[in-house]
Amino acid sequence: MPSYNSSRFIGESIWSVLKQSYVTWELLIVDDCSQDNSVEIINQYIEKDCRIRLIALKYNVGAAAARNIALENARGRFIAFLDSDDVWRENKLEYQVKYMLEHNIPFSFSSYDIMKEDGERLNKIVKVPSKLSYCRYLCNTIIGCLTVVIDRDVVGDFRMPIIRSSHDMALWLLIMKRGFKAYGLKECLATYRLVATSNTSKKWKAAKDVWKVYRDIEHLSVFYSMYCFCGYTFNAICKRVL
Repeated sequence: MPSYNSSRFIGESIWSVLKQSYVTWELLIVDDCSQDNSVEIINQYIEKDCRIRLIALKYNVGAAAARNIALENARGRFIAFLDSDDVWRENKLEYQVKYMLEHNIPFSFSSYDIMKEDGERLNKIVKVPSKLSYCRYLCNTIIGCLTVVIDRDVVGDFRMPIIRSSHDMALWLLIMKRGFKAYGLKECLATYRLVATSNTSKKWKAAKDVWKVYRDIEHLSVFYSMYCFCGYTFNAICKRVL
């Protein structure tokens, strides 16, 4: 869990981990040099539960680098991701890990619903396909980072590329290029929070970073990048409208 000036929501996010029916977890929080009282709030939860670990950075490195620091320090077999303003359902880890073990799946994600900034749930679930390959995912970046679980014993070690946004997309593609498919669970296991910073400007920057992934990281041709970007745009609109 990367944290930066997250005092408004991080308590709720941490609490959603504490309530998990699956109990053998560790929560690694990397605070990216917050200027608010995020660290103070995190420490309050650490005093209550030793499974929570805090890595407080002395300078700001960005979300991708913060996640990588957590990955370097993680001790578990299964890696899950959660932002400091999103929440998990209580059975998220138990259901997902059990499903992966029973079906021999090393990379899974799930459907999720959406809430407003104030916590009000919207009547909207982002439904996911049952399986995504590398080529299909290039045109449909529907994998919600807050829903992903990866089995490191099978997939191997990994890190997120250092870009402003879409670093999770770049990582999923990296893993898929190793020959793994991403398997979607129809069950809604997490809730994504829409915050005020999710404005048009940031969506435009995110779109530019998707293009950067195509061209600079995946090294796709201009024409194939345009094809994939059209698919990405269409699916992104459908995800928000339908």
